[in-house]
Amino acid sequence: MKAVTGVFSSQSYAQRALTQLRGLGLTEDLLTLLVPGGIDTHEETIPTASAEQPGMGKAIGALVGAAAGLSGGPLLVAALIPGVGPITAIGLLGGAVVAAAGASVGAAAGGRLENAVTEGLPEDEIFVYEDALRKGRSVVIALAEDNVEASLFRELLTAEGAESIDAAREQWWIGLRSAEQEHYSKHGRNFGNDEEFYRRGFEFALDARTRRKEDALPEVAAKIEELKRLYPSIEVAEPFRRGFERGRNHHQQLWSESKAA
Repeated sequence: MKAVTGVFSSQSYAQRALTQLRGLGLTEDLLTLLVPGGIDTHEETIPTASAEQPGMGKAIGALVGAAAGLSGGPLLVAALIPGVGPITAIGLLGGAVVAAAGASVGAAAGGRLENAVTEGLPEDEIFVYEDALRKGRSVVIALAEDNVEASLFRELLTAEGAESIDAAREQWWIGLRSAEQEHYSKHGRNFGNDEEFYRRGFEFALDARTRRKEDALPEVAAKIEELKRLYPSIEVAEPFRRGFERGRNHHQQLWSESKAA
């Protein structure tokens, strides 16, 4: 399975794209919608049952909503993602994304996720989704069987006004680049020469699989060895390590700010 993602400036555009994808015959386990805050009930008529009252800013990671139609309808989870805030996810993969991002999905939703196929979960992209949601944007994810289907989904999302995940990733980095360049240059390093591997280290720190580990040094060492084999004539270790450290600090700062909110 291959995840095809579109980032939308508004919830209504994202929901329209989701409707178009459903029209292609995609089942709910292959579709996901992530929106900041809550679902506009005028657009989506899926009822929710509150487990906790929303607005409990200090209850980071706690479930604030649960899904209706758990026996057959699409999974609808409202959660607080540390560093992002309240979001709503529709679809089984959406529940998995929320869980990978560090939020609890509750017992009922968790039971469904255990039986769900989450092949294709783009854990290395979740930080880009978080950045989009933090900026008030909505995210649609469709799982494709092959490259032909992925191309079709990508064209549909673009036609509906989506920004690609690659473009969203570039915008995320542009927002950080000046500060990272200034920080890196203070240590006497040439950011222009090292940026590619510094950024790779930064992103590796934000990968949902890596950031869940308190001690990720073995993974960092393995990644550096892999890069050395691919780029034997380039110094990759130092910029990658420094980028990883900054990425980890960046993620921790976002979590700390959300806990203090």
